Amino acid sequence: MRSGARLRRWVARARLSSLRTTFTVSFAAVAAAVTVLVGFLSYDAAARLVRVDQQTVFEGVVQDLLDEVRHSALTPADFATADADGGPRDELIRPSGTVVQVLGPDASVVDRGHPPLPVGADDRRIAAARTAGQLVEHRDVDVGDGMYRVATVSLGDGRGAVQIAQEFSDTEDLLRELQQRTVLLVGAVVIAAGLFGWWLARRITSRLVRLAGAAEDVARTGRLGIQVPVAGYDEVARLGRSFDRMLGRLAQSEEDQRRLVQDAGHELRTPLTSLRTNISMLRRIDELPPAVRGELVADLAQESRELTDLVNELVDLAAGQSDREPLQRVALADIAEDVAVAARRRTGRAVTVRVSGDTVVDGRPGALQRALSNLVDNAAKFDRGGSEPIDIVVTGAGTPVGASAGADAGAAVRVEVLDRGPGIAEEDLDRVFDRFYRAPDARSLPGSGLGLSIVREVAAAHGGDPFARRREGGGSAIGFTVSGGSGG
Repeated sequence: MRSGARLRRWVARARLSSLRTTFTVSFAAVAAAVTVLVGFLSYDAAARLVRVDQQTVFEGVVQDLLDEVRHSALTPADFATADADGGPRDELIRPSGTVVQVLGPDASVVDRGHPPLPVGADDRRIAAARTAGQLVEHRDVDVGDGMYRVATVSLGDGRGAVQIAQEFSDTEDLLRELQQRTVLLVGAVVIAAGLFGWWLARRITSRLVRLAGAAEDVARTGRLGIQVPVAGYDEVARLGRSFDRMLGRLAQSEEDQRRLVQDAGHELRTPLTSLRTNISMLRRIDELPPAVRGELVADLAQESRELTDLVNELVDLAAGQSDREPLQRVALADIAEDVAVAARRRTGRAVTVRVSGDTVVDGRPGALQRALSNLVDNAAKFDRGGSEPIDIVVTGAGTPVGASAGADAGAAVRVEVLDRGPGIAEEDLDRVFDRFYRAPDARSLPGSGLGLSIVREVAAAHGGDPFARRREGGGSAIGFTVSGGSGG
């Protein structure tokens, strides 16, 4: 038994841990995707910008050299050394630190660059060219420890050529370093997002763990009075509060059922014992005098009727606790008329109905009719003289009913039954609606003590309250209120 409970608890925790892991991985995955995308786009834009800018500068230097040699008859000596006042060589070097190497007519190196640039067949051909401004470009030339772009421009008339070069390997090294830092940053963000996601998931699921533990305790022990720890106002907190309220309702329902069974067993014991005693005497019915025999049969009939009434009222009470009759718009005045007609036919008593105000409410017609019928039957049972009619008074919502109301007349429809019986003792007014309670004066009369408790259940189900009071001049006024009166 304990191993099964431990297994169920382990499975529940494993599911919550899986939820925590899923949340953490999802959070980290989203953060990684966003970071990778932003890092890639940033690196790509930066790399493209740097490369394009570097290429543009080099192309500008080449174009300036082309323009200069085409418009001026320059010789290798013009580029061989730098002039103090600035010269063609300085104009080539100054914009971007370009490497300059000068070739003579036979492609010999007149002024070596730093670092020296390689001289190929195309460069020799350009150096011997008759036309100034001819160009040959080399890309990705390996010079020393770096990679260069190299352009060779002819000076014309076979005077030689000028080689200019721009290193781009250092830029690529810089971009690679930027790429590595971007990757490290992405990794750091992913790890941080995973840790934060784990912390956040743990914070969220910790309340689910406590809620699951409470549910497991209820399932294992069957105790519904377990307090559910709830904190916050989010969906998890709402779930916890709803679960706590559900446990409270279940505990109350269980307690009501237990009390009903105990009270019903106690009340059924007396008529059943009496029936069993009288039935045992039936074995000697032939030996009994005729008068005793008739009295025995009358007692059996009376006890069977009381037992039937008790069982019927128990069924009505249980049905009132779990009534599934749908709510609808009903007029309590019409229900009172129907109850009065049935009571006149059943008891032969005069029953009047007085109505004032709007008595339309949202209610369950069957339950309301059962409650009002119980009140009229109770009045008929206690008002045995029958000299005055039994009055059913229905007062609509918002209608003043005087200081003797005992309920908020302005907020509910009020139904009460008036009789001229012996009345209710002051000490019994607060207990007449308890299950199976019977006042000392009523214990000799037929009944189970459940009729008025059904009235209380129906009133509570309709948002109202029962009430009882003594009437001036004798008798009782017993009734209930129903909330939700229509305004018109």
